[in-house]
Amino acid sequence: MKTKDLVTVGMFTALIAVLGLLPPISIPGIPVPFTFQNLGYILAGCLLGSRLGGLSVLVFITLVAIGLPVLSGGRGGFALFFGPTGGYILSFPIIAFLIGLLVERMKSPKVWQVFIINAFIGALLCNLIGGIFMAFNLKQDILTALKSVLVFIPGDCVKGLIAAFLAVKLRNNPSIRKSLRIQ
Repeated sequence: MKTKDLVTVGMFTALIAVLGLLPPISIPGIPVPFTFQNLGYILAGCLLGSRLGGLSVLVFITLVAIGLPVLSGGRGGFALFFGPTGGYILSFPIIAFLIGLLVERMKSPKVWQVFIINAFIGALLCNLIGGIFMAFNLKQDILTALKSVLVFIPGDCVKGLIAAFLAVKLRNNPSIRKSLRIQ
């Protein structure tokens, strides 16, 4: 891997961590907070593609696992992977990889096309994985858990739209395309 790729991965890992400085929003009755960090991993997939985007998020969750307080609210530690938020955390690199895989195959993506990918993968699939994991963790009925996480979908779709807009605009900027090595 080239030095430039390592720097880019590190920058996006840092971006996701910085988004964790925004405080989480607690939702009554749900042990999983609303955070802004998924904007970072959705954007990593959109801009860096499957390989580098997935790697940047994998590095981020490694930092979480070793205990660095990089999750929203200053949380970190291996125990989080076994709590109600574990499914979400584990889905982050999968989501970034899948978004990157689909977006990098598009020749000149439009905002609406990237938004559809972000909404289905970044909002729906992430909450499906997270909700199912939460159900098993809390010994809840899966349908009940999935109904409870529906509250996250509108906000996650807005974050997906923001990421789509930024990704398309940045991908169309020649100097950014070159520096991020976007095809």
